[in-house]
Amino acid sequence: MSRLLGAVAGFLALVALTFPVRAQLYDTKAAYAFLIDAGSGTVLFSKDADKPIPPASLAKLMTAELVFDALKKGRLTLADEFPVSEHAWRTGGAPSGTATMFAAVNSSVPLEALIQGIIVHQANDACIIVAEGLAGSEGSFAARMTERARALGLEKSTFVNPTGLPAEGQQTTVREVALLSRHLWQEYPEYYHYYAQPDFEWNRIRQRNRNPLLRLNIGADGLATGFTEGVGYAIAASAERQGRRLFLALGGIPSEEERAEEARKMLEWGFDAFEERELFAAGELVGAAYVYGGEKRTVALRAEGALSALLPVGSSEQVSARVVYEGPVPAPVEEGTPIGSLEIRIGDMVSRQVPLYAAETVNRGTLSQRALDAVQELLVGWMR
Repeated sequence: MSRLLGAVAGFLALVALTFPVRAQLYDTKAAYAFLIDAGSGTVLFSKDADKPIPPASLAKLMTAELVFDALKKGRLTLADEFPVSEHAWRTGGAPSGTATMFAAVNSSVPLEALIQGIIVHQANDACIIVAEGLAGSEGSFAARMTERARALGLEKSTFVNPTGLPAEGQQTTVREVALLSRHLWQEYPEYYHYYAQPDFEWNRIRQRNRNPLLRLNIGADGLATGFTEGVGYAIAASAERQGRRLFLALGGIPSEEERAEEARKMLEWGFDAFEERELFAAGELVGAAYVYGGEKRTVALRAEGALSALLPVGSSEQVSARVVYEGPVPAPVEEGTPIGSLEIRIGDMVSRQVPLYAAETVNRGTLSQRALDAVQELLVGWMR
């Protein structure tokens, strides 16, 4: 199945690599959907994944991220206590009529209990208590949330409060929700177990985890649900089966019941409809990129180690790939230099991008070779 990919001079080296595979077609009632394989980062399904939508309670994923980051860096401990202000009590506590852990006004709550409130109960009072304790106010904490989102590469997620309660300008996308979920699992394994905790009791009130997938015996172990008037129901989910883990984010689902069913069906499809296949062995050449001013016209490319991909099984759909790089690449080129990436597509969807490196050293060419390249670049460079 492996084969060498030829390069085309220019900013995009387009590759004619196709695999006649079989892909099971899939659709969902969710208006927005994004499904990703945790290990490889392969995108398995995408539907309007980059359209901004209100985050609702999925905003609490970023609230938890800031707390976990502070714990990891030693700025907080699980035993630290935070006071319950009247604002937190009225806005997110018992009087609010929203999801709450029923923290008593003017009491103090340990951080570990607040984390469980945020994750298990999706409690608004717990989020506000943490925000006020760490940043002085909801607004200041929300600014930190947005700043942290940008640092993590989440370009569209913008937060106005730590709860996800309706607010002008607050938004995210299902792609960024799924990527944030994966980040939480990768970076904070010592805290991720809270997302699978079945229930939690505080102030003598026990509440079950709001994630309906935890009770379906499908390997689900997180993360959160949400609802926004006019947009519908949403969910961020993770599940593991036979060593494979998936992360899913759905939004714009008509009902609470359909949210659980759509999430279940898509996760099971993600496990069943794809198989891992080796494309290139370790050290095998993947393609080539044009070189400018070198002793050779091209430089061979390879991935770091063996290159495999999750490919669909089921019916007919074409998987294609192309080498993408900015070029021609100026000489000299040292072996191991990052050059570009192999972009694997399923239909029109970019499924995975794998970094490619120079598989050889290409020294600078002679004066005549460099002059010839300069003339050719002058003649054809404008076409790119």
